[in-house]
Amino acid sequence: MVWAAGTPAPEVAHYDVSWSKDMPVTFLSAFTAFFGNYRYTQMEKPEPGDYRSVSELAPWDRPLAGRYSELADKVSKWAAALGVAPLALAGYSYGVGDASGQDAAGFTLMFAQALALQSGINLMVRSMEFWPRPYVYAKDGYGSGSRKSVERAEKADAEAYGSFYSGHASAAFTVAVFTGEWFSEMYPQSPFRGVVWAGALSAAALEGVLRIAAGKHYLTDVVVGALVGSGVSLAVIEIHKKRDERFSLWVYPGAAGLTIRI
Repeated sequence: MVWAAGTPAPEVAHYDVSWSKDMPVTFLSAFTAFFGNYRYTQMEKPEPGDYRSVSELAPWDRPLAGRYSELADKVSKWAAALGVAPLALAGYSYGVGDASGQDAAGFTLMFAQALALQSGINLMVRSMEFWPRPYVYAKDGYGSGSRKSVERAEKADAEAYGSFYSGHASAAFTVAVFTGEWFSEMYPQSPFRGVVWAGALSAAALEGVLRIAAGKHYLTDVVVGALVGSGVSLAVIEIHKKRDERFSLWVYPGAAGLTIRI
């Protein structure tokens, strides 16, 4: 059913939110975020040359070594403001009466869980320092060799040696998936569903491109970040999806059956 703006909110909740389900999910998300941040603060800057050489990078990542763009870096950070898109959309739907307060609150909790979980996983992986950010290699003579890029590389701190994988890309695709999910769930018959999904995913992809252009990440970093962010988001959403309770499978020792409620 398509609900017109301003009509009473539907009574049936679209998401299954409960103490028994969300306490462990919230705890796991919070613990992962806390531990990831702790690991991130423990990163140490390696000795000169004591990090992966350019020749050890993936062939498609090597041309990016030494790249740096201050403008692209700033724009990619400003784009973080789009992270409120899912909550803004949910707030609008609730405000005009298309969604219930229960749905809006549950969706907000789910979004927070996904953001915390993907962030914690990202920081834990980055703390392993698989390889440095592209701009770090500017001090080794790679890239344009501009004064600004070399200065930026020489001032790199410990976190710059953990480029894999992109936290911005991961967060951007988390935002994109939740934006598309809310619109599709609340307005299943809207002709704009494809437009919303395409716009959200395109904005997330642009964020990844900006991180590459800035010299903050490689293509590998961005692709993996996109996959992790999307995967975590879809998993959290799937956990909270309403199930069709008309069918239930029961199993006892020596017997099994299917119950259908009419």
